[in-house]
Amino acid sequence: MSSNDYGDGWEPRTRLGRKVQDGDVTSMKAALESGLPLKEAEIVDQLLPGLDDEVLDINMVQRMTDSGRRVKFRCVVAVGNRDGYLGYAEARDDQVGSAIQKAIDVAKLNIIEVDRGSGSWEDQPGGTNSLTRKAEGKAGSVTVEIKPAPQGLGLAAAETVRNILELAGVEDAWTNSDGNTRTTVNLAKATFNALENAAQSRTPQHAREVHYDEVSE
Repeated sequence: MSSNDYGDGWEPRTRLGRKVQDGDVTSMKAALESGLPLKEAEIVDQLLPGLDDEVLDINMVQRMTDSGRRVKFRCVVAVGNRDGYLGYAEARDDQVGSAIQKAIDVAKLNIIEVDRGSGSWEDQPGGTNSLTRKAEGKAGSVTVEIKPAPQGLGLAAAETVRNILELAGVEDAWTNSDGNTRTTVNLAKATFNALENAAQSRTPQHAREVHYDEVSE
């Protein structure tokens, strides 16, 4: 497969990028499980086309230097395909638009596969509406706890947490947050950390799937 097939004239600079371009890696799951570092945002563009992004917070940051006061914009962004993949990043730049784009590109490099499932005792196994188990994450003074909820409950969460869960494709969840939750950046980071922690202690495949021998006649 030639780079022309991707339209943008992308020239991979990494081994994983070349594998994606050559057709040896054809899914985001395979890319994350390859053991190769994800260092090119274009890889995510190819494997997860139509990725959504959400600007969670923009702040103006002022700093005094020898040449006077410098102003930069700090942008907090989450990206996701609303079907199990999520990324998060913060970035700074002199221009708002540049800060947003920089954060989006870095968020793609931080993409994770969310450990979705139907962990509520009220649900049948095999679903992907919620999480498989309780997840907890911290950032600064903020702690966020996400618990599996039954199908149809929706997201019992603050707006920032809800936005991130929606991007991840989580439809039902109980959430709880402690600390200075008015600090959007820490609340967002703690939510992402919770989902990342859950992904790193991923449930064995047999625990996420329907046991057909138990439900078939």
